[in-house]
Amino acid sequence: MRNQTSTFHYIGQLMCQATREILWEPASGWAQAHGGKALVCRVGSGQATYHRFDARKKQHLINYGVRMIVAKHQPDTAHGWLSTREICHRGYFDGEVSTLNLLAHTCCHEFAHMLQQSAGQRHYGSVHNRHFYEVLDHLHENKDADAVRRFLAERAREDGLHLPDTIFTLPDVKASARHWQPGDAVRFGEGARQHEGRIIRVNRKTCTVDGTGASRGTRYRVPVQMLSSQPQR
Repeated sequence: MRNQTSTFHYIGQLMCQATREILWEPASGWAQAHGGKALVCRVGSGQATYHRFDARKKQHLINYGVRMIVAKHQPDTAHGWLSTREICHRGYFDGEVSTLNLLAHTCCHEFAHMLQQSAGQRHYGSVHNRHFYEVLDHLHENKDADAVRRFLAERAREDGLHLPDTIFTLPDVKASARHWQPGDAVRFGEGARQHEGRIIRVNRKTCTVDGTGASRGTRYRVPVQMLSSQPQR
């Protein structure tokens, strides 16, 4: 019987397996011809989820953060992720946001970065560019994303685990923004990456926050749904 932590880590392992078997294997010959000898997938202990290329080893790395997986199980914490906005705005999976759709799309998103890197189209300051979205659109249009989604659902079910496919009702961002006022003391982030600050501007979907305490001297633009009030001392 798994505890909750090991369950989320196992889901990450399934995402790694889906990435290798569904996405990498058909593209590996092309990727290797473009300088990438191998793809390593792993599950990280934090929230960070990314693709990285080691030019010395000629090796691609995709890291799926376990806290990302946790966040994508609830509407209020899933709402701030780029993958949620991509599903909604680009119509992936018919624009329906659920845990299963988010995790399948995350595999495709990071793999699209791998293909983008291999094609020489990833540049400093130009990561989520036109070429990236052409690749990501193609992964959905040619049903690779559906295959990843099906793989995750079936493999989880075989092991007695349910990956929720219930469609989320996402928070009203405009209403969330109205909750905050300049001068409010807030915190955001998790663990070692948690920051504190004071709101100086309320925007349409974000708040501009001046860091305080250990974050003093840094200014942040934070999605409103990621903010919480600092406890009274």
